[in-house]
Amino acid sequence: MNVVEKKQLVYGDVLVVGIDIAKKVQWARIYSPMGVDAIKPFKFHNNREGFLRLESKINEALNITGIQRIVIGMEPTGHYWKPLAYYLMERGYTVVTVNPYHVKKSKELEDNSQTKSDLKDAGTIAGLIQAGRFLHCLLPTGVYAELRNLSTARIQARKLLNSALNQLQAILDEFFPEYTGVFKKVLGMASTWVLRNCPFPQYVLSLTEEELANKLKEASSNRVGLKRAKELQNAARESIGVKEGLVGAYLKLLTIMDRVELAAAEIAQIETALEKALEETGLAEYLLSIPGIGVITASWFLAEVGDLSKFDDWRQIRKLAGLNLVENSSGMRIGSKKVSKRGRSGLRNLLYLASLVLVARNPEFKALYNHFKTRADNPLKKKQALIAISMKLIRVIFALAKNKTVYDPNKVLGDFREAQLQQAA
Repeated sequence: MNVVEKKQLVYGDVLVVGIDIAKKVQWARIYSPMGVDAIKPFKFHNNREGFLRLESKINEALNITGIQRIVIGMEPTGHYWKPLAYYLMERGYTVVTVNPYHVKKSKELEDNSQTKSDLKDAGTIAGLIQAGRFLHCLLPTGVYAELRNLSTARIQARKLLNSALNQLQAILDEFFPEYTGVFKKVLGMASTWVLRNCPFPQYVLSLTEEELANKLKEASSNRVGLKRAKELQNAARESIGVKEGLVGAYLKLLTIMDRVELAAAEIAQIETALEKALEETGLAEYLLSIPGIGVITASWFLAEVGDLSKFDDWRQIRKLAGLNLVENSSGMRIGSKKVSKRGRSGLRNLLYLASLVLVARNPEFKALYNHFKTRADNPLKKKQALIAISMKLIRVIFALAKNKTVYDPNKVLGDFREAQLQQAA
């Protein structure tokens, strides 16, 4: 939604509802086109009865003013706003969001006071909407809502797994620091058996070399045997690990192993569901045709952006990610340009990580990345070049999805950029 469309949405006879979101009780103010309360400000509970009260008040304001158009806005903070936003959109209302940063900076304009209250915030939100300072409400629906929830669940499961792995490493560093020199893959089948049955030097040495070798063979389907058993027992004999408190440490380690295995199982289950949901979007064929882009990256991108058909230009996605360039200049001083970061941090993080993979595995993106860093005119630093690659990735994904076509290496760079690369070579 551009500036003109925003102005048209709130221009003329339009009632604007500003809602300050909270967990239990929310405040609302309904502004007339003059920027004053059409009816007395009111509060309502965050439940169905409260939602019906909100609708009743909206109808009251419509009847009093004789106005037929209405726009409802709120801050997309936390998660408490989502049930109300979905409810209002399902009922056919026009719902928009305002940037929490704008609310914070604008609230003193009303009364030249830094006082904060839910009533005041609701008025500030309504005022911002009337000024055209709002965003289109991008709530995912259908398969995109599934992708969003699955992607969030995977991120949370990965955090739990990483936390458990860090705790596991801390225990090994304390009680058997030589362990990872024997088992490079700590979560391999043989290593998992050791960690669950004899994780510390004293326990390893309580078994004979033959007993340990047989257990390792059984656990690893004969991939690991006598040689590894000898290495493990030699490491145990020379270990400098702590020898006190082993019973408690063992129980702690078993608990951590349970967490690791549970998180890994959850991630596998979520990734299977992500792959299925990605197929349901009808875009998997096109997005996965990009060398270096897999199921997780493609599904994560759609989870953050939503339905690409709702965007008219790739620059809208760039702004959604906060990758649009801003400049801070004044008078004779010309400031440097940098990305705004006023957008979805999860989307920026995804694009950055994806760019790291692309410049390593995708020939076209790798060539473009090297060009950005080495070009004679305005060469970029490594991180700047990766951000430029991120924006190129947005353009490529947007084009493939819009045109329903697969990745074509000959079209990625274009004739102009191809000529630049050849000239630089």
